Amino acid sequence: MVVGSDISRCPSTPWPTCRGYLHKRTHSGFVKGWRKRWFVLKHDGCLHYYRHKKDEGKCSPLEVIKLEGAEVGIDSTLGKPFVFNCVPQSGNRTFCFCATSNQEMKRWLEVMDKAAHPVRQNHVWEDVTLHNSSLPPLAIKNPECLGLLHQLDRSTDTWVQHYCILKDGCLYFYAGIRSTQASGGLYLQGYRVNEQILSFKQSVIELKPPSEEFKTFYFCAENKTENQRWITALKASIKKWLPLHQAIQDFMNRPLEETRM
Repeated sequence: MVVGSDISRCPSTPWPTCRGYLHKRTHSGFVKGWRKRWFVLKHDGCLHYYRHKKDEGKCSPLEVIKLEGAEVGIDSTLGKPFVFNCVPQSGNRTFCFCATSNQEMKRWLEVMDKAAHPVRQNHVWEDVTLHNSSLPPLAIKNPECLGLLHQLDRSTDTWVQHYCILKDGCLYFYAGIRSTQASGGLYLQGYRVNEQILSFKQSVIELKPPSEEFKTFYFCAENKTENQRWITALKASIKKWLPLHQAIQDFMNRPLEETRM
């Protein structure tokens, strides 16, 4: 499934992220030594690096390092401060990095170690959504909204039609109403729903993520009335899911007589 947040993890616990320049030790070609590179740790636990900061989002990364299962730690053998290593689970290569300060090194070690040893959480809601994705669209009980939506593919600037089912903050995609199972889906917890006008003056539904690590999605229904129906349903469905701290705060702010057990 293509997801707004990772389907294998509880939606409230995304992968750690980090960005910044590090020096990477290289032994390739005729050049040996340290090269300054721009590193980005993604929500999927993969460490991407680029030649320059400006290349992120515009160019393919020079390399992608999968951190899950990797060993990360300080390296004091080189006689150089703020050096640390990463040995991926495959074990066939060691990556050596150097930060600009002890604080910066600790920041990278912390987030890389969390990505290397993620805490898996079993969540009944994940089981429900995975089950729903295996069903035909009309077999999902009590959908909050259903119908045709066109999704903007920004890589080709074209619109792709889906038959969609909205249920409990998850939007399921189907090739058609007679499909036997979902072809994809989005977890929308934390997303904001807005109506936007694109360059061709068409009214569209914008789904804005809670973090820049996730994608912004654009959808368009058959007409303006259908757009408003979907916007209302999406806002209501997403609003059901509150961050824990907000739910506690809302509970504490209720009148005393309402909080008595």
